[in-house]
Amino acid sequence: MASFSRAISSFFALLCLLLLLAIVTEARNLENANNVDFVRTKDAHFVLNGSPFLFNGFNSYWLMHVAAEPTERYKVSEVFKEASAASLSVCRTWAFSDGGDAALQISPGVYDERVLQGLDFVISEARKYGIRLILSFVNNYKDFGGRSQYAQWAKNAGIQNINSEDDFYTHPVLKDYYKNHVKKIVTRANTMTGIAYKDDSTIMAWELMNEPRCNADYSGKTVHGWVQEMASFVKSLDKKHLLEIGMEGFYGDSMPEKKQVNPGFQVGTDFISSHLIREIDFATIHAYTDQWLSGQSDDAQAAFMQKWMTNHWQDSRTILKKPLVLAEFGKSSKDPGYNQNARDTFMSLVYRNVYNFAKAGGTMGGSLVWQLVAQGMDNFDDGYSINLAQNPSTAGLISSQSHAMTTLAHLVNSPFLGELHGHHPLGVGHHPLGMGHHRFG
Repeated sequence: MASFSRAISSFFALLCLLLLLAIVTEARNLENANNVDFVRTKDAHFVLNGSPFLFNGFNSYWLMHVAAEPTERYKVSEVFKEASAASLSVCRTWAFSDGGDAALQISPGVYDERVLQGLDFVISEARKYGIRLILSFVNNYKDFGGRSQYAQWAKNAGIQNINSEDDFYTHPVLKDYYKNHVKKIVTRANTMTGIAYKDDSTIMAWELMNEPRCNADYSGKTVHGWVQEMASFVKSLDKKHLLEIGMEGFYGDSMPEKKQVNPGFQVGTDFISSHLIREIDFATIHAYTDQWLSGQSDDAQAAFMQKWMTNHWQDSRTILKKPLVLAEFGKSSKDPGYNQNARDTFMSLVYRNVYNFAKAGGTMGGSLVWQLVAQGMDNFDDGYSINLAQNPSTAGLISSQSHAMTTLAHLVNSPFLGELHGHHPLGVGHHPLGMGHHRFG
């Protein structure tokens, strides 16, 4: 009987030990989940936990806007779930909505807490699915308010000398409006996670503005001055996160010979000078060949895309010495003669370039397709929208690129990299998608 009692005691002791180990393990897992490292840069590369970080990602600008209505939040969850299944690891989205219906910032410094909690949900849900966020502070365009709303607010307040939306970059009142918004977002404590945004590694980077442009000064100097001031301001609030500008990649006056790479026009920004600003951690480019070269053939658009990406990759590597991200690209279903195969072929070309540039010594960190939507979001379809569940061929392409970039990241520190370096970045190479010999069009 005594031995039986001892056996029972030993069994319960073992059970308690196993239970304790399970609790400790769960606690450690929870701790690890809540202490995910920040994405950082080293030389011209992204790093995560000390290892190379290469990614495939997407844009979904609408996340906060939709999440502001709790009954619609399932759409955010759906997109993150599908993106995670396709191994997409970075998402770029808006942290602004200025004036108008369902605004985040109703008027300067006045916020709708309901919309802010929508953004809280977006960040907490991204964390759940292992997706990093790039959050943009303001729009260049009138959609969701933008620069023009800031100028209108100042006019409504009786501020003098507001002549156009370009005053956004130079007028002290408008600059203060912007700084106040940045501070509001960066220092906010998430109501769902309890983590301040500035301390949350789910956020990969802040973006100063979506596609800054300035009609009053095509040299790029006006925007450059604004970028320098605002980059310093953001870093004074938050030194943990990466910071980027949000530029499309147009060349300006600092290196006039490069302006011939532009698609026949300028927008008042200077890719080189502004990305040399110390507080800016990586460079971005956007590309919409179907808009910029409207009416030209698929082959002509593909040739431009090749040149656009090549030039910016080379400049990021040799002049800027910072990582480069293709932060927006796509092909519109609203273009004349559009078909699914044309979009997939264009995306294949882009993905092959991103992969080959990344393997040829780094610098190119990844790309973000424009844009993913959930089921039942036809009213958000701008022509570029992709529903992964309804577009299996495109979903397969995206997933393959995700795995290719992740695999490449693991190879960067291996002897295999020597073999990778032996191939011209635009050569057919070893891209796992098998797209090397695919001719566009």
